[in-house]
Amino acid sequence: QVHVVESGGGLVQAGGSLRLSCAASGRTFSSNGMGWFRQPPKKEREFVARMHWDDGATYYYYADSVKGRFTISGDNAKNLVYLQMNSVKAEDTAVYYCALGETAAGEFEYWGQGTQVSVSS
Repeated sequence: QVHVVESGGGLVQAGGSLRLSCAASGRTFSSNGMGWFRQPPKKEREFVARMHWDDGATYYYYADSVKGRFTISGDNAKNLVYLQMNSVKAEDTAVYYCALGETAAGEFEYWGQGTQVSVSS
């Protein structure tokens, strides 16, 4: 069994910064990538950022709404992933979820319970 836990959420003022962390424990698993998603209040869960490994290279993908402000990083071998959030806005308020164990089909097998990020304007 794989247990995924996010941390680092909280209340931050608009324009400030926050760093989310995610760690997985339990059995080992293969993964083509890891990512972050979020669910704003009364909205569907949406993609935030993803890092993907292919043929020895690492690729980074970001939602347009966070591009230039958020940075994903991580260590696949240690099942650790981070999200550095800078210049946060009120619309970044959401529950943030870590996703690990990307399959060949591009889906994530393991998800955390989420961490709340609230941005005050």
